[in-house]
Amino acid sequence: MRKRGDKLEQNDRYYPAKGRVILHLDMNAFYCSVHEAEDPHQYAGQPTAVAGSVELRKGIIVTCSYAARRKGVRTGMTVKQAMRLCPELMLIRPDFELYRQYSRGFMAIANQYTPLVEATSIDECYLDITGSKQFGSPLDIAHEIQQRIRTEWSLPCSVGVAPNKLLAKMASDMQKPNGLTVLRIRDVPALLWNKPCDTLFGIGRKTADKLRKLNIMTIGQLAATEESLLVRQFGVYGHWMKAAAHGHDDSPVKEGRERNKSIGHTTTLPADLTKREDAHRVLLNLADQTGRRLRRQQMMAKVVQVTIRRPDMTTIQRSSTLEVPTETADIFYREACRLFDANWIEHEPVRLLGVTLQQLSRKVDTAVQLDLFNYEEQPRKEALTRAMDALRDRFGESAVLTAGMIGDDPSALIRNKRIRGTSLQTDEHMIYSDE
Repeated sequence: MRKRGDKLEQNDRYYPAKGRVILHLDMNAFYCSVHEAEDPHQYAGQPTAVAGSVELRKGIIVTCSYAARRKGVRTGMTVKQAMRLCPELMLIRPDFELYRQYSRGFMAIANQYTPLVEATSIDECYLDITGSKQFGSPLDIAHEIQQRIRTEWSLPCSVGVAPNKLLAKMASDMQKPNGLTVLRIRDVPALLWNKPCDTLFGIGRKTADKLRKLNIMTIGQLAATEESLLVRQFGVYGHWMKAAAHGHDDSPVKEGRERNKSIGHTTTLPADLTKREDAHRVLLNLADQTGRRLRRQQMMAKVVQVTIRRPDMTTIQRSSTLEVPTETADIFYREACRLFDANWIEHEPVRLLGVTLQQLSRKVDTAVQLDLFNYEEQPRKEALTRAMDALRDRFGESAVLTAGMIGDDPSALIRNKRIRGTSLQTDEHMIYSDE
């Protein structure tokens, strides 16, 4: 008992009397690393890429290995562009069920060191280890977690150690792959102030463009800017930017995940669609699976949004607010088609389509108004929907289909849970970001 007390006393000096110790774990080239872990003989050290649609002409690179990145391949490229840069590139069809298995594995390791683990995507999380001194110093814990993930799951990861989430995230990005970086507030001027504003986590390209117009080019210049000017230009966001430029961030590590704010699916098409009926069939599949996931989470939605992307990558997003919240895919499909028809020019080519449900509420908390003219029919429709959901849960997504759902475009692939994912499925609080 005395030895344990001595160890805790020794570790005290590594932990602040006031303040926190935060780790950020970031898996490196996660999807490709998972395939390498599964089949090292085939993939270890090779230029590989996971593509949303390997065989299709407009498949997109979801992520790529570091060997491929050295050849110039980047996330977001088309398969054709990537193959021109790296003819030997090995393309892998995504397997999101496998990625979730590995994600649960490394998250389980993280949870053994603190209950305060916040998953921000399938491949990264924050840990608040302020109360974890029984496991050693912060560096001991970070190194041990990194080694265990490598040993138990054959995955490389980078770890950032810092007094807050902002700096922990910045630190984990500094050394990839397999880096372990400590970033303290006193290090910020020397390490960050000479960098462009958009390298500060939380500042995007559009904000950085606006800052440049104010002659604010670097994080250091942002730190020196009068807060009143930033607030005038950016509102309350200006307060955050000023603090963040000095390395300050008070946001807590939130155990678990918040309820989704939106549920959606998008699909990149193998060939540009120019016919209304073809687009409607894709929207039917998208509305069907989006509704399925909504019901599985016992939620209801009041807003339907449709996304339309042209071949030149210009994107239109339009939404419609329903009179009452619903979980019915037929309604989502009807609204998606109406929005599409209102915002699509006849015969104009379409490269990508998406359906997103917003303003979600828990079904148990949502008051639903019965239609005066079909209140007797509504319970029967709900019972039929439940029965169809049960059949598909048991026998697969293709067990019960309407004629309109049958086709060979990627929207039909959404029904395959092993391959649906980044380009096909999005939840606001479970973003599949593979860096």
